Amino acid sequence: MKNDTVLSIQQPTTAKDALTEVLREGAQKLLAEAVQIEVESFIEEYQELLDEQGRQRVVRNGYLREREIQTGLGGIKVRVPRTRDRNPGGQSEETIRL
Repeated sequence: MKNDTVLSIQQPTTAKDALTEVLREGAQKLLAEAVQIEVESFIEEYQELLDEQGRQRVVRNGYLREREIQTGLGGIKVRVPRTRDRNPGGQSEETIRL
């Protein structure tokens, strides 16, 4: 008598039909737009904070490495904008992070 509790998991198919590609591209655009809006609202929240030189303290600073997010349609690549707090390490205020 065999008491095997291991289940086999089927791998999703990698069909390349036109509808799936359109959906993936749309999802990628929506994710990129949502991330961009989140970063913009984060920077806007702290726009009145200034550093010692009178510059805006929280600013955009390029992009993080491209990442892949798993969705029902498969992996979707996203580039996340990077933010930077110009707060020097010697100040008593905490560093602001997204």
